[in-house]
Amino acid sequence: MSIERKVKLIENLFYQLEQESAQFEKASGISCPSGCGKCCSYPDIVASPLEFLPWAFHLFLIGEAENTLNILNATQSLTCLIYKPMAVIDQGRCSNYKYRGLICRLFGFAATSDKYGKLRLATCKLIKEGQAEKFKNTNEAILKGLKVPVFTEYYMQLNQIDFHLGNIILPVNKALKMALEEVLNYYAYRDFPGLDKQCL
Repeated sequence: MSIERKVKLIENLFYQLEQESAQFEKASGISCPSGCGKCCSYPDIVASPLEFLPWAFHLFLIGEAENTLNILNATQSLTCLIYKPMAVIDQGRCSNYKYRGLICRLFGFAATSDKYGKLRLATCKLIKEGQAEKFKNTNEAILKGLKVPVFTEYYMQLNQIDFHLGNIILPVNKALKMALEEVLNYYAYRDFPGLDKQCL
């Protein structure tokens, strides 16, 4: 399957999640604090290269893939390269929000299964404590059937696009690097995307 086709399938999955997340956010009333970037600043975020393939493909199309790969190769930081902290503590922004990964889209507004198989909202301490009543009510509503995005279900769908790349879990900057390498290697001996209208 071509890189372009994989990217399209991933973007379709992200769109599906966006719709489901919007409905869940509206029903729960839970939202991220304005300007908060605390969860993005953790050094132990892990992801698959596949979820960042649209980001890597976008950078390739605008001629920034090799430069970004060089930056990743030179960085010692464990904090996501795409996250741009601000001077204010725990505030920042994603510098490429449209192309953020699946983990970024799920955390805070999706559920995981506990050891008893029950769904629990996976979110940050700020929401758990700052919106405690909504958090409690939302978990109760999930147990009663409130529709919520589920981590495992979305990662399983992602893995169906590319089982190999979807099952590699790495620290986020290594996942970004591998996504870029995948795109650059793919097009090393192929025409620039869009020159041939047929799927490669």
